[in-house]
Amino acid sequence: MSDQFDRQLDRFIDHLNLERHVSPYTVRNYASDLQSLFSFLREKGVASPQEVDKHNLRQYLSKLYDEHIVKPSIARKQSAIRSFYRYLKREGDIKESPIPLTRKGGRLSAFSIKLERRLPSFLSVEETVHLLKAPDLSTAQGQRDRAIMELIYASGLRISELEKLNLEQVNFSTREIRVWGKGNKERVVLIGEPAAQYLSAYISQARRRLLGEKQGKAVFVNRYGERLTGRMVQKMLHKRAKEAGIKKEVHPHTLRHTFATHMLDGGADLRVVQELLGHSQLSSTQIYTHVTSSQARKVYLAAHPLAKKEEDNDRQADTDTPED
Repeated sequence: MSDQFDRQLDRFIDHLNLERHVSPYTVRNYASDLQSLFSFLREKGVASPQEVDKHNLRQYLSKLYDEHIVKPSIARKQSAIRSFYRYLKREGDIKESPIPLTRKGGRLSAFSIKLERRLPSFLSVEETVHLLKAPDLSTAQGQRDRAIMELIYASGLRISELEKLNLEQVNFSTREIRVWGKGNKERVVLIGEPAAQYLSAYISQARRRLLGEKQGKAVFVNRYGERLTGRMVQKMLHKRAKEAGIKKEVHPHTLRHTFATHMLDGGADLRVVQELLGHSQLSSTQIYTHVTSSQARKVYLAAHPLAKKEEDNDRQADTDTPED
């Protein structure tokens, strides 16, 4: 039997889906995060969201820290809680949010934790080439997998955008794909000639074999002719990375990060990359400038003869000195 927590969570999920058009992954994560909070509150004898106070929330955060939950996960849970109580206040279910406020820069702001900014993982050009060449193009699955990887690397598509991609969204004459990203925002992504060729070959050949007698709009399908899910793409990438001899973890977002990093390394304007990625804030794209800067530093330290530690240079000089 559902309680007040469950009923108001259901309303909040409907709000995220129908009014805010939040991505399915965000909805799933918010639901999971809030259910975790509600379980904790029930154990503390709290009967409804309206009875929650700042002390309950601080206890919950302390519990997460004690369980050694990583900071990005805690920050996501905080975001879910803020959104939930902002929604309840807007609906008139509560007068004030129980989220504790802290003073920041002379202003009051919702409770938060300082995150260590983690640089996104990406592949080198050599690793990318090895990954793209891993599938066996004599098989339908191989053609499909090559087309998927070429497409993400060429366009920077999110996995949710790839998963929902339909045939009518692809324009081969202009090499453009129309997608709906976060917040149901429409944008056009571009694909290069190699990606367009592999995608066209897959659609005209392998996709027909995978579909069999079935009909459908989905661009990417599994061996049963059904729409390929994000989880299936993740498993495929893990398999192909292993076949390519790549040691690091490769996720769909790794290829998206690789697209952005290689674009900036190639001299692309930051705002152009922002538009291609579908970022609403430039700050989301600027993290890739940190990646390219760190990569440039590695190349500099490895290549410049006087950039190494003094003892390394002395050792090199001793080696270069001819014997008497």
